[in-house]
Amino acid sequence: MPSADDYPSPPASPAKVDPVLRNALRYTISAKEYETLHQYLIARSPPSVRKRVPQPPRYEAIVQSKNDYNAAAVRASLRVFLATQTGLKIWDLVTTHVLARGRPQKPKPNTSIFRSPNLRLSLSLSLILLLHRILHRFFTRLRYNLLTKTAARFRERNPRISRTLTSQFAPAVGASFAGFALGVYPSDQFRITIAIYAATRAAEFAYNALEDEGWFKGKPWWWGSWMLMPIATGQLLHAFVFDRECFPKAYGDFILKHTPNYVQRRPADYPSHLPWPSTTDIVDSLAQISQLNWPPFISPILFPTITTLPPSLTTIAPITSPAHPSIRSLSCALLHPTDPSCTRTFLTFWLTAFPALTKFFSLLLTLFSLPRYRLFLSSPLKSTSALAARILRLSTFMTAAIGTSWASICLFTHLLPRNFLPTKRWYLGGFLGGLWAFLERSSGRANFLYSARLSVDSLWKVGVKRGWWKGVRDGDVWIFVAALMVVNVVYEADPKAVSGGVVRKGLGFLRGEGWVDRAVIEKDNENENENENEHEGETVVDEDKLQERERKATGFEPVEGVEKAKQEDQHPEAKAI
Repeated sequence: MPSADDYPSPPASPAKVDPVLRNALRYTISAKEYETLHQYLIARSPPSVRKRVPQPPRYEAIVQSKNDYNAAAVRASLRVFLATQTGLKIWDLVTTHVLARGRPQKPKPNTSIFRSPNLRLSLSLSLILLLHRILHRFFTRLRYNLLTKTAARFRERNPRISRTLTSQFAPAVGASFAGFALGVYPSDQFRITIAIYAATRAAEFAYNALEDEGWFKGKPWWWGSWMLMPIATGQLLHAFVFDRECFPKAYGDFILKHTPNYVQRRPADYPSHLPWPSTTDIVDSLAQISQLNWPPFISPILFPTITTLPPSLTTIAPITSPAHPSIRSLSCALLHPTDPSCTRTFLTFWLTAFPALTKFFSLLLTLFSLPRYRLFLSSPLKSTSALAARILRLSTFMTAAIGTSWASICLFTHLLPRNFLPTKRWYLGGFLGGLWAFLERSSGRANFLYSARLSVDSLWKVGVKRGWWKGVRDGDVWIFVAALMVVNVVYEADPKAVSGGVVRKGLGFLRGEGWVDRAVIEKDNENENENENEHEGETVVDEDKLQERERKATGFEPVEGVEKAKQEDQHPEAKAI
């Protein structure tokens, strides 16, 4: 491996280089990166190529890499732009030529390249990175300058401004204004999704920081993020029935796909020339039934000469006409026409849906576990049993949540009067289904937050549709900026409160500190100072607490936790100590 001594020293006064070329080289590749490239690629190239390229010391003299922070920020921004633009282009090719093969495609509108959503998304992300680094650097240096003795008179004349600019969190708050660059991207659903995602993650990190400060010491054992699920599923189920245009389509398709007993599909031997209600017609009919105060079922088999359905529900006649005569409620006749027992239908749903969901989550979680293959190699039995337990818990939770939400229709029909909360009982049904999240409380935070984000998005759209509130121009951008402020402040005060090592490294990259995990660095510093209970004024968080937070955020055992458990299994005396 060549070292710096292997290269000849650059001349004392290198040949004059064109400034445009020098800046182009500085903003393309740094001297250190060029040295690595030269070591592994150029040094092994043919001699004719090696003669034409400069040696690393010569390149460093050309680019003049001192105070390279701004150039590094521009380089990172350009690379983010190129990487996202390339990734989006590849994704478009995959979706249009691979995934959509054999399907009719909608014609894409002809837009100029400057109005292309992909280009503007890449430009927005690269600008956020560039401005965040520059602003963080600016406010950090401004804070240090204002804390010097020469700035004492300024601090005396402007105490409020000085306290603001010399605060520990001034660089974090100031850099967050880079989030306004999100406005470069067109205002559509994806921008709203980004804003909601940032807001929920900011709330999660703020809760972790408060928890580390001891705000929730006396919380009950059952307290946790799973409590979001009943509220979210209640709102989503109501929106699914009454405001489907405000409901996420993929989420609804997943529910309907895994509802084999309650949504009646067209029988294979049913005549093709006769109409059959679609899944959306069935759901719309359920909404109409609830608005009619849950009318009773009159069987056409027993009363063939009587009109048994209201005029607005004639589309479901192919399902309800041959329904069992002993069924008393019209909703039950629509959901399970061949079986008069609601309980037996619920049990049959379990027997049918649980294996399919288990198979689905087995494949999904196994794919997600592939990046953690080292855990399986180091501790195969424990890792496999943990994965199997996670699959069973998640499958049970989803089966019970979907089944309970549908079965609650029958339950409330038998327990409640017809005119008691005829439409609001959909909230109660979804709430009951969401209570099954208690089974997944130890490792399902990501799923709970995902459902909460969908619920917030759906609730906002329902409110706009019904006139409860009005949208604010670029309000999603303001939410993103506020969320970025909270995340930066929490990361500055307590890096361990930010769940996920990749997220912490991403924040470090966003601030120009490199791909580093401050929580791990501070943990190492704390290990070197075991007798100290505080580090730079921050409360020390137990290592087990950090690993537990990683487990809740990702749903998988952290690498350090598995290796530590394996060492304890091999050395029981260490666990006793």
